[in-house]
Amino acid sequence: MALLDFDALAPLTDLPDAARRLLERPERATTLMLSIRARPDELLITDCYVVYYNSARGVAKGGIRMAPDVSLKETCDLAELMVWKTALTGIPFGGGKSAIRLDPRSVGAFEKGLVIKEYVHLLREDLVAGNYVPAPDMGTGPREMAVIFGELHIPQAVTGKPPSVGGLPGRREATGRGVATAAAVAAREILHKPISDCTVAIQGFGNVGSHSAWFLAQQGARIVAASHIGGGLYNGEGIDVAKAAALSAEETFEGLEGDGISNEDLLALPVDILIPAAAGGVITEEVAGQLRCRLIVEGANDPVTAEADQVIAEAGIADVPDILANAGGVIASYVEWRNAKSGSFTSKEEVYQFIDQIISRSFEQVVERSSALGVSLRRGAQVLALQEVVTSMRERGWL
Repeated sequence: MALLDFDALAPLTDLPDAARRLLERPERATTLMLSIRARPDELLITDCYVVYYNSARGVAKGGIRMAPDVSLKETCDLAELMVWKTALTGIPFGGGKSAIRLDPRSVGAFEKGLVIKEYVHLLREDLVAGNYVPAPDMGTGPREMAVIFGELHIPQAVTGKPPSVGGLPGRREATGRGVATAAAVAAREILHKPISDCTVAIQGFGNVGSHSAWFLAQQGARIVAASHIGGGLYNGEGIDVAKAAALSAEETFEGLEGDGISNEDLLALPVDILIPAAAGGVITEEVAGQLRCRLIVEGANDPVTAEADQVIAEAGIADVPDILANAGGVIASYVEWRNAKSGSFTSKEEVYQFIDQIISRSFEQVVERSSALGVSLRRGAQVLALQEVVTSMRERGWL
C-alpha cells in the first residue's frame, strides 16, 4: 500500500487510474538470505531486503539500512519516499532502498565488511548494470560504501564513498546541510524571523541531527536541546554543538552544561523549530497534541504519522516534510554519481551551494503550490512530486 493518500491527492492534480495502479505497489520487492561464516565455528544468517519502487524518472536510488528490526514493509516505505524526494527536487533518479536485518553494533568492522561483501555478491548483476545505486543509511557509512567500490571497481555504482576513493567532499554532511537550509528558509518565509533569532530542539544527534545543528549554529541559531538513544540534554542558553556531536557518538552528553531530558520531553519543548532527526513515526497523534513548537522540519524519514499530521495542521504548526527537508543526501549523491560518470570534480563549498540552491527553489515551489491549493506544505509537496512522476510515466509511454 502506498504512503501517499491518492484519494486525497486525486482532486488536486491529474492522476490517471493507470498511474495510480502503478504507484500503489513497488516494481520489485525481494527478500534474500544473506549468510556469511564470520568465524570458523559461527555462521551468520539474516534477511536482506531490496526494493525498487518506481523507475520512471531514472535508476533506483536509495541507501542501505542496517538495523535489527528493519522489515520488508519499512524498506518499501523508504523506497517510495525516495521516489517523491527525487521527483520534488528534480533529481533524475527513481526510488529504491535496501536493508540488512542486523544490529551493526553486534559485529566488528571485519565482520561488517564481510556482510557488505556478501550483499554485493547477492546484488552484483544489478549493481554492475547500474539498475540500483546504493548509498549510506542508518547503520552504514562511507567505509561500507568503500567496500562496495572495492568489490566492483565502478565509481558510479555506489555513492557516499570516502573522498579518498572517489567520494564527494561534503557528502557526509549533505543531509544535515539540507535540513539546516530548509529550516533557515522556513524560518524566514513562515516564521518571518531570521534563523539567528530562532531556538531549535533536535531529536536524534547522529549524522543528520549533529550536522543540522552545526550548520544552524554557524548561522546563529540557538540549539537548546539535543538527544540520542541514550538520552538528551537541555540548555536554554545553547548547547556546545561541537562537543555534543563528539560525545553523541558514544551515546552520552556527560560533561556538557545543561539538564538531562528525555526524548519524549524534548519533543514538547516550547521552541521555534523542532527537528525530528532520529527514527520514523516518533511524532504520533498523542505526541502531536503536546507539541509547543512553531515549526517542524523533518530531518528523519517519515517521522510524523498520518494521524499526527492532522493534529499538527489543526494546531497551526507548519511542517516542512521529509521529502523536501531530508533531500540533501540524495542531491549530493546525484553530484557524486554525475562526477563519477564524467570525471568531474566538485569542491565541498560547491556541493553545499548546490544543495542550498535546490532546497531553496523546491521550498518556494512547495509554498506556492500549497498556497494556491489551500493545503499544507506536505500536501503541496506531494502534489508537485506526484505530478512530476506522472509526467515522466506518460512521456515514457507507460500510461
